[in-house]
This record gives sequence, structure tokens and C-alpha cells, in this order.
Amino acid sequence: MHSMAIQYYINLEIELNHWLDILKRSGLGERRPVQDLDCMRGMLENCNLLVSAWDGPKLVGVARSMTDFHYACYLSDLAVDIEYQGRGIGRALQQQTQEQLGPQCKLILIAAPAANSYYEHIGFSNHPRCWVLERSQVIQSPALEN
Repeated sequence: MHSMAIQYYINLEIELNHWLDILKRSGLGERRPVQDLDCMRGMLENCNLLVSAWDGPKLVGVARSMTDFHYACYLSDLAVDIEYQGRGIGRALQQQTQEQLGPQCKLILIAAPAANSYYEHIGFSNHPRCWVLERSQVIQSPALEN
């Protein structure tokens, strides 16, 4: 049985094994390099805004972001334990994230295809101008004109 009082914390240090575990229990681990421990440790240690949700000693949700706190906040990972989904934890994690930001700071994320309707439902607007350059790709030099 889950307790009713989920506790939220800002920038509470999370151990690597808890981080990996919540990604797996949320389903997000399928789209993250959880086998690459150096990468996963770097993701956790180098974010500058981390909101976590706890049911007692159990990590049940996390919102991991990189931000300047004034103009843009990239919410890179939003993970809620599948057993706890549908209880408003994801929304609360995003609200807690937004409360840490300045009045003009935008919250930006890239949604998994299955989550598109969720983000629209809670007030996000869709912007089709996102561009991604995979690390294995190189920035191309423009063709020189004669």
C-alpha cells in the first residue's frame, strides 16, 4: 500500500542506483543509456535543477533539468514510477520545477510520442522547430560559393 503523502525535494542528492531504478520503473529507462554508468552518472551530477518525489524512503518520481533560471529551462527527464502514475506526481514535479524559475523562464521539453497528449492537456504548446544533432553526426560546413 502506498502512503498518501508524497514528499517533494529540490536538488536533493540522489544516489546513482536510485536514479537508474526510477528510470527503469517509469519506463523511461528504455529510452536512456542505463547500461552506460558513466553517462548516467554525468546526467545526474551535471543537471542544475533536480526535483524528486518520495513515498517514504522510496523514490517515485524525478524531474531533471538544465536551466539558466531566467530564460530557458530544459526538462530533460520526467520519470514517475508506473505504479504511481495517474496520481498527479508528474504534474507536481513540473509545477515544483516551474516554481524554481524566474517569471519569464520557459519550460522546454522533448516528449516521447506517447506523451504528446499529456503535455498538451496540462498546458504545454507544441513547437515543431526542434532540431537534434546526434553525437555521432558532425556539423556540416556550408558549401562555398564561387
